[in-house]
Amino acid sequence: MDIQQTVSKLIEQKREKFIALSDQIWNVPELFFEEHQSSAYLSGALEEEGFQVERGVAGLETAFVGSYGLGKPVIAILGEFDALAGLSQKQGLTHSEPVVEGGNGHGCGHNLLGTGAFAAAVAVKEYMKSNQLKGTVRLYGCPAEEAGSGKAFMTRAGLFDDADIALSWHPWDVPGLMNARMLANYSARFKFKGKSAHAAAAPHLGRSALDAVELMNVGVNYLREHMVPDARIHYAVTDTGGSSPNVVQANAEVVYLIRALEKEDVKSLYERVYDIARGAALMTGTTFDVEFEGTASDLIPNSVLADVMYDNLEKVELPTYDEKELKFAREIRATLSEADVNNAYAGRDRETVKQLKERVIADLIPPHSRAEAVLSGSSDVGDVSWVVPTMQCLTACFAIGTPLHTWQVVSQGATPIAHKGMLHAGKVIASTAIQLMENPTLIEQAKAELQERLDGKTYESLIPETVK
Repeated sequence: MDIQQTVSKLIEQKREKFIALSDQIWNVPELFFEEHQSSAYLSGALEEEGFQVERGVAGLETAFVGSYGLGKPVIAILGEFDALAGLSQKQGLTHSEPVVEGGNGHGCGHNLLGTGAFAAAVAVKEYMKSNQLKGTVRLYGCPAEEAGSGKAFMTRAGLFDDADIALSWHPWDVPGLMNARMLANYSARFKFKGKSAHAAAAPHLGRSALDAVELMNVGVNYLREHMVPDARIHYAVTDTGGSSPNVVQANAEVVYLIRALEKEDVKSLYERVYDIARGAALMTGTTFDVEFEGTASDLIPNSVLADVMYDNLEKVELPTYDEKELKFAREIRATLSEADVNNAYAGRDRETVKQLKERVIADLIPPHSRAEAVLSGSSDVGDVSWVVPTMQCLTACFAIGTPLHTWQVVSQGATPIAHKGMLHAGKVIASTAIQLMENPTLIEQAKAELQERLDGKTYESLIPETVK
């Protein structure tokens, strides 16, 4: 029996346990750094499986590391479990209906992500025991991926310094690899403080914090013409100071998120945005404070690991779907726009597009492309990839075309379609980890490639030293 068949058997033996754990986390969607129940479920399950678990690592209450084995190589498997605000949704419906109005929901499938990573770690552990395979497998419980940058704090704390390889995955609508560049980012909250006054009787006595926010936004809009092409600057006004127009607003705040392909460009852009805030404060006679919100380094690809993981993606048997599951997927598809569905076809070869158009669930593996795309999003996995060779796979957990961060993802996230994709990911990650552990030359090649790509650069966290 080959590695993939052995791993698949190990995971299938505990299939119901993994599904129950994933649904348990789905039922308690918790936001960044507040994932106390989800973290406890996963870390407790690790201890039941014989892992040594250290909780509260890197100064984060909901972060943990579960370890099994001794010595080298050390394979790090990354798991996430945070949810998103405002995406509460009942399971298995084909229309929007929240469980709690305005509540949280797993709109990016992280209930699946953390549990799929757990399944992989358990399978590697069982394989190591049966085959006297030396080394260490670790599951890193990584909070706050959506906001807060948990992995960036964990990387800054040195938790990955002795790891040899890092593996992860993400729920998706089409299987594949995430061997791509992703943008670095930095987010900060600008809190302006002025002086209230009667806007008609004594406006000269007031100093408007809301004016400062608006002027800052105007200044940043002009900055957008003069920044590197791949950069992005997003903002949200999170406090307008009140709803009374006859009051000069004494407090107002705006949150900025800056992205660019290189960390140096993110730092430079942030300094320019900060200077614009200073100018807005000077123009309005206000003051301001800045609060760090989160950051992520750009993601470093690794072709050696991509080849190994894709080989396992091809060899692990794909899930199959019954008519009830296909009917549900078709009904979900009917709620999506044409643009949503077409996005699943973007950048793919003609034959893959043809095959995808014939399906509602992607029960196929598209060809492996060595062309490295630049994705416009960001992830704190990027920080890990600067210190240890890192690779992520994607598996089909949702109907083709389902966009992330939507009620449709939440609805599908606790259904058999999602469960099958989660277990598929666990099998691919575990098979990849074992293949690397049994072939240390591949690990050395992946490390050499990382150093070549960094070209002398070393990891520098963008988290301010004062921020804990």
